Amino acid sequence: MELGISSFGEVAPAHVAGNDRTAQQRMQELLALARRADEVGLDVLALGEHHRADFIISAPEVILAAVAAVTQRIRLSSAVTVLSSADPVRVFQNFATVDLISGGRAEILAGRGSFIESYPLFGYDLKDYDELFVEKLTLLLKINESEVVSWQGKHRPALAGQGVYPRPVQPKLPIWIGIGGTPASAVRAGKLGLPLTIAVLGGAPDRYVPFAELYRESAQQAGHDAAQLPLCLNCHFHVAETSQQAADEFFPPYSQLMNRIGRERGWSPMDRRHFDFLRGPEGPLFVGTAAEITKKLLNLHGLFNNTRFLAQLVLEGIPHQSVLRSVELFGTQVAPAVRAALGVPQKETTATHSS
Repeated sequence: MELGISSFGEVAPAHVAGNDRTAQQRMQELLALARRADEVGLDVLALGEHHRADFIISAPEVILAAVAAVTQRIRLSSAVTVLSSADPVRVFQNFATVDLISGGRAEILAGRGSFIESYPLFGYDLKDYDELFVEKLTLLLKINESEVVSWQGKHRPALAGQGVYPRPVQPKLPIWIGIGGTPASAVRAGKLGLPLTIAVLGGAPDRYVPFAELYRESAQQAGHDAAQLPLCLNCHFHVAETSQQAADEFFPPYSQLMNRIGRERGWSPMDRRHFDFLRGPEGPLFVGTAAEITKKLLNLHGLFNNTRFLAQLVLEGIPHQSVLRSVELFGTQVAPAVRAALGVPQKETTATHSS
């Protein structure tokens, strides 16, 4: 099982037209986290695209290109690329460029996004939410297959035998589908035979098992070898030397983030009691000691037989050194224990010190 980190790049909004020192600092911290993840032998770094004041990652490809230049082995992915409001030609070109810079480490995780700001921002109508994604995914897959493309759709000008450049180092860019809990999306990924990432960000992980089953059943029915299809789970994550420390560091920023989003979506406020339940043995939060998280990861693998796990960090409100330490513990203590239990070869690391 591959193990990696993901981030949305949370930041305190500065609400300025320029001279945003807060965002500059967070960006440097994000690059430091990426370097550390590479040093400790983690497999994947995934960055989410948002278009809000409380997140700094609106162009994950640009940041991944910067990361590519200062890392050696870690794979570089979006989490997600909001494909419905993007141009598939440009998405492919950007990630092919990251692939060239990184020596073949780029991936695209395509989804419809959990927020809607990008649709009006780029001139799209929310009533076309699903239709946009299907059409643009079809074009992106076609570009990934062929250097010269002919295509016609409804929401983008046609291509008539036009080349899309540059081409990547890899024979094809890995294109994953990211979902949050829509059965039709799991079925679509299965029918297409594409790798799937399920965001387990609320509710017990076992509630998401039916999505994995739908995915594999749909793949099998479409003639794909379901046993060979990659499956990733993405969960919020923080590890520290003690369980109490991990919880005390993670709860304030996590609850603030979830309650801010919850006010927009009508969720009930989160309190410490609810948080402690969510980080329990059956909950979706991977917050605790290295031993506790190792046990939960192995339980998760038993439920899903997943091939990848992404640990979603929260950056705003937790000291940068604590987040760095969490990544270090993930790579140096959790990952080796999980790999040993699953019989996966251990990764070489270049870590030489504690953060």
